[in-house]
Amino acid sequence: MKLWQKQTQVDSLVESFTIGEDNKMDMLLARADVLGSLAHTKMLNSIDLLTDKQLSEIQVGLKEILSIVEQDDFVIEDGVEDIHSQVEMQLTKMIGESGGMIHSGRSRNDQVLVDLRIFLRSEIRSIVELVKELFDSLINMSSKHKDVLMPGYTHLQIAMPSSFGLWFGAYAESLIDDCQLLLSAFKVCNKNPLGSAAGYGSSFPLNRQMVTDLLGFDNLNFNVVYAQMGRGKTEKILAMALANLASTLSRFAGDNCLFMSQNFGFVKYPDEFTTGSSIMPHKKNPDVWELIRGKCNLMQSLPNTISMLTVNLPIGYNRDLQLLKESLFPAIEQMKNVLLMANVMLNQVIVNKDAIYDKKYDYIFSVETVNKSVLEDGVPFREAYKKVGMDIENGNYSPSYDINHTHEGSIGNLCNDQICEMFSEVVSQFDFQKYINAENNLIK
Repeated sequence: MKLWQKQTQVDSLVESFTIGEDNKMDMLLARADVLGSLAHTKMLNSIDLLTDKQLSEIQVGLKEILSIVEQDDFVIEDGVEDIHSQVEMQLTKMIGESGGMIHSGRSRNDQVLVDLRIFLRSEIRSIVELVKELFDSLINMSSKHKDVLMPGYTHLQIAMPSSFGLWFGAYAESLIDDCQLLLSAFKVCNKNPLGSAAGYGSSFPLNRQMVTDLLGFDNLNFNVVYAQMGRGKTEKILAMALANLASTLSRFAGDNCLFMSQNFGFVKYPDEFTTGSSIMPHKKNPDVWELIRGKCNLMQSLPNTISMLTVNLPIGYNRDLQLLKESLFPAIEQMKNVLLMANVMLNQVIVNKDAIYDKKYDYIFSVETVNKSVLEDGVPFREAYKKVGMDIENGNYSPSYDINHTHEGSIGNLCNDQICEMFSEVVSQFDFQKYINAENNLIK
């Protein structure tokens, strides 16, 4: 079944090529498509394009289809082009001709747009919830190990004292900025494009604000042409947010791979969270972190992939846009899996509390010695710097493990409470409950 088909039968190769992976991707939009139709048909009734009887039949039928979707029993049948066609066909089989009325005042173009927005805002919520779990774990580990020193490196050379509290806390704070970008993506996603039809509006007297309210969107995409232009742009903005989050996770994974190695030995994991070698019985490999690093590195190319797909498209709908789902949807699922596994691993980490006391890290404390001379003896910094340098060269330097860092965000003053406040402030701005309530009201 094709909503656009008249008398001509499409060549089978053309049909197969143009559908591609779309049916598989469309299954992820099934719930969103039904929700959009529930809201749209209420609006059609309000402008007298559906009778009360027709609306009642349609609403009952759509809710039955939604129940099938939620039980994972919904399928797009062979020969049916997309999710919109399948829902309309199934509804018509259930209730008769009234089912064919649900397409009045909309096109598959704005139908898929609203489906995507409903789906993506829900996926953003899932990602933010997983980020929060990881953030909480990082803060807990930071607070737990706030007094445990570890070597700090620059240029992969030993540099200055750090701490496990600083290390874990740094990635927690990084997640705040990542959530800020996810918030921007959510605000773009949470605007209603339905009613833009094929991109040029409709002669039906649609009440677009009513649909916006019914679906719990924050606002409309007012200009119908821009509503269509938003496809591709919305996906790219979300892809950029995912790429930034992936960058944080990739770097943390890279640290873990490095710090697990025998040359560093800062952290280790229980045997059941590592893998071995087929010929080297001593090996305990960081495969989970390596795969997280690899997956996240690939995810950072997602904005460029979407840019290349949309860079030279003329205004209006183009079939190229169908391919966006094949790039974005798997990346979203990948991100959720990566966040889950990163948190699982983090909660198993065992820190080496004695790492800093290895003799090769003695020179890490040289800056502390310089600063102590400046603070306690009033020696000019450059003079103290030269003296400690000469002591090191002449073999006369011995470290002091007494660390006294007091300023905000330092070893002795992590400011984890303030970091938690910043995170909560950003997360509170998502207001997921608004759209959750609206969807629940549509379904009940």
